[in-house]
Amino acid sequence: MILQALDEEAPAPSLPGQELEVILHGSLSQPVLGIWQRLEEASRSSLHHMAGWCRSWMDTHPGTYLFAEGRLEGNTVFLLPLAVEKRFGARTARFIGTPFSNINTGLFQSGAGLDPVALRQALTRALKGHADLISLERIPLQWREERSPFAAFEHSENRNRSFQMPLDASFEETLKQVNAKRRRKKYRLQQRRLTEAGGYEILEPQTAAEKHALLDEFFRQKAERFRAQGLPDVFEAPAVKAFFHALLDLPVETGRYALRLHGLRLTAGERPILAIAGTSRKADHIICQFGSIRDDLIPEASPGEFLFWHIIEAACRDGAALFDFGIGDQVYKRSWCTVETVQYDVLLPLTARGQLAAGVHRGINRFKAAIKANPRLYGAIQRLRSGGSEAERLETADGEP
Repeated sequence: MILQALDEEAPAPSLPGQELEVILHGSLSQPVLGIWQRLEEASRSSLHHMAGWCRSWMDTHPGTYLFAEGRLEGNTVFLLPLAVEKRFGARTARFIGTPFSNINTGLFQSGAGLDPVALRQALTRALKGHADLISLERIPLQWREERSPFAAFEHSENRNRSFQMPLDASFEETLKQVNAKRRRKKYRLQQRRLTEAGGYEILEPQTAAEKHALLDEFFRQKAERFRAQGLPDVFEAPAVKAFFHALLDLPVETGRYALRLHGLRLTAGERPILAIAGTSRKADHIICQFGSIRDDLIPEASPGEFLFWHIIEAACRDGAALFDFGIGDQVYKRSWCTVETVQYDVLLPLTARGQLAAGVHRGINRFKAAIKANPRLYGAIQRLRSGGSEAERLETADGEP
């Protein structure tokens, strides 16, 4: 397992004396949208900060949104799309859609060389009066070989890490990272069991009606699984469902889509759908946003893992370079991935109330991290969640979708 973390010895970029200002926009005007679309093209920018993604969230989640435009000597060098929410008793500015983001980066012009002191001061001046706390969560301080402009800010490790698999143009070469012989043998066994059950097909719906129907089936499957585990359903809220349905309707471009659904269905009997996954793509980076399985039908075929075989094989064929399973430590992710990425939370209090909220945030994170670090305690909690089922415990998400 390769741990991708920040090189703490690497010097932060520093350009003393630069004139950096942050201008706040309270609405998404055409000039701001133009800046956004230019900056989102950078490979270092998370697909969760694409304009279509964030606008879908804004359309389904009414609230207060701010767009912090950074100008260096008159030239725009970054944009931060922020939502101001009440958390822990404080007005908190977070990246838009943070609850369902796997990676956050902000939108920065490559090579801008921002001085961290000037950046911190400019953000503080601009947002004070609008928020008590700036909370930028799930940030890899080094990503795609570029250091984050937030690396020099005070930060704490997020309790969740994310897991990636580098892809080769050849699926066979890609498999060599994860014991290709054993993986192929397991795949053939899964395939045989599905064939014995009456046959199967891999779904990738094309029409709007098919896409939305499969997404509704995902919500149904996930709700059942959360209920069985005694966990709250993070997809239950109508606004969350509407958000993902909106992503399905966004235009698909070459090498870019907000949400694509994949499924595994038996072709016999009532043709039940055994597994569903949703992926997003920006350039050569594909992220798995969510997944569900039905474990009441031929669980010995491991339908979720079987579906990922086909998704990753197609990703290699389509020229992707990185398949990202997102945040949350699960056995099936480690079985595929060779890269583990540490993510961080950057907290910048702006007021005394924000200072208190930041302390609560850190305390909750430390508490949850301590539970996860204790295998016996964490296992007991997982057993309680899953009713004692070993299979469910191994596949339960770490509080994430």
